[in-house]
Amino acid sequence: MRKGRLEAFSDGVLAIIITIMVLEIKVPHGNDFNALKPLIPVTVSYILSFIYVAIYWNNHHHMLYTVKQVTGDILWANLHLLFWLSLIPFVTGWMGENHFAAAPMALYGVVLFMASIAYWVLQNRIIKNNGPDFILTKAIGKDIKGKISPVLYFTAICSTYFNPWVAGSIYVLVAFMWLIPDKRIEVILQHEAEA
Repeated sequence: MRKGRLEAFSDGVLAIIITIMVLEIKVPHGNDFNALKPLIPVTVSYILSFIYVAIYWNNHHHMLYTVKQVTGDILWANLHLLFWLSLIPFVTGWMGENHFAAAPMALYGVVLFMASIAYWVLQNRIIKNNGPDFILTKAIGKDIKGKISPVLYFTAICSTYFNPWVAGSIYVLVAFMWLIPDKRIEVILQHEAEA
């Protein structure tokens, strides 16, 4: 099976996720900047979640670029990832509406944790189906960021009941960690093109 439909479907789902999130930001009733103050928590949670969805889209795009053949288990692993990502609008809205309270912050972390696990599963299904000499296998290497992220999410989830702001800081830290462009796949592809 070719990867085009998988890419198109995934892109569509991620676009809908972003659309749903922005629709949660309601237009204020008022005509001055003070009317925007109640929207600050919702907007901050939207910005963080938008960054997360953008990171997943970017890395998903790079990963799928390397794929030559899509199998049934890759399709299911991709749907598993999209399921967890599709919950981001709900937890984003709940977190913002409740001003970053402990329970919404914890559930936000659970969704991020499960999305990171689902991404890892998808990545490993792709590697397994494409062999040990596959570009993605070489590019991932030790995958330090991929291993640290779930640990940080778990730490954040546990910290929400002591101090939700610590959890929020960890979520921001992980996002910034992934915002640094990951050039591993591009470097491997360039080396193979030059060889």
